[in-house]
Formats: sequence, C-alpha cells, structure tokens
Amino acid sequence: MMRGEDDYDYLFKIVLIGDSGVGKSNLLSRFTKNEFNLESKTTIGVEFAQKSIIIDGKTIKAQIWDTAGQERYRAITSAYYRGAVGALLVYDVCKPTSFENVERWLKELKDHADSQTVVMLVGNKTDLKHLRAVRTEEGAGYSQKHNLAFIETSAMDATNVSLAFERILNEIYQLTIRNVIGIKRSLQSSIGPTRRIDLNEEKVSFGRAPRVEQPKCCQ
Repeated sequence: MMRGEDDYDYLFKIVLIGDSGVGKSNLLSRFTKNEFNLESKTTIGVEFAQKSIIIDGKTIKAQIWDTAGQERYRAITSAYYRGAVGALLVYDVCKPTSFENVERWLKELKDHADSQTVVMLVGNKTDLKHLRAVRTEEGAGYSQKHNLAFIETSAMDATNVSLAFERILNEIYQLTIRNVIGIKRSLQSSIGPTRRIDLNEEKVSFGRAPRVEQPKCCQ
C-alpha cells in the first residue's frame, strides 16, 4: 500500500547554507526532483522542498530549506534556522572565497541553530575538474578540525548528491533513536515496573511543518 504525503514516521528539517552561487538550489532540486538547471537563478528569500526515504523500515521525511546566500536576506536568519536538526554547509570547489566563508557560515549556524544540529560540509561542482581551486584534502581537513561530516558532490552529474542527504538523514535518525531510547529508560526507571511506557508507535517530528507531532513524553 502506498503511503500518503503526510504519512511518515519522522520529519527532519534540513537547511542549506553557504555563499550565493555555490549550487545549493541545484542540490535541492537534484535530490528532490532529479532535476538540474544550468541557468539556475539566485534564490530570492526562502524556498523548500520535501522528499521521503526509508531507514530501518521507517519513513523519514526530509523538509529541506534553501535560502539566498546574500547579505540583504540576512533578516530571515532566525526563522530559517528555527527547528533545523541538520545543515548542509555548501561551498564551490572552484571558488576559494566560498570555502574561506565557510567559517562565517558555521559561526552563524552555531549562533542561531540548536547546538545538537548535525552539520555536513559539502564541496560542490566537482564536475568542473579543470576549474578546481579547493583541494579535497582542504575540505576534509577543515571538517575533521571542526568535527563535521564531509562529502564532495556534483549537482550537475548527480555525483554523491543522494548520498549526502541520505548520510545526514541517517545520522540524525540514529541520534534521534538513541535519544528516544534514553527517554524511555529514564521514564521507566522513574515510574517503576508497574506502568508501561510505549513510544514505539509514536510519530516524531522535528522542524516546522503544517502539522508537528512529538512523542507523548515530550508534550
């Protein structure tokens, strides 16, 4: 039986951050619609799309937010980051300045997002080999220094795009499961053996969406 659009087990809000022109919108469209626009226009304000994947038999819906990487849109920062549990910090491997600005984007993320937000550093546009200016080792070294996941992608030829989103969603899911198990054990320990707490069938949602449900223990 096909599951409906609103039929999911977990909802995770993921944000795309990084300089304008690094390919955030095309990463989003490649993952959610398998489309690439060579003449992609600069994002104005905020856009988002959704896609569901299956992890451990559970339906995980990713709500992915894309915003303009330009200064004049910084007023939307707080609302953009609110509720995010994951972030893809994107730079263009052909533009050293976009890699240098990763530091600023990471600081902004830490200032506005939850401290537990999972972050993946993404070096995009690897198909433009003749124009590469940021070596893989530089991206890997920075991510290791700051305890970030790391991957290189090409939205144009789809290299590693699905893998990037699937990896960050899986990491968020595993963290969520560990937290829920911890909540269960804590509750069961505090109330004793005479009552039973069952959270297995609850829908867990993270991020902003038309309807958001959380485990009963968290209401």
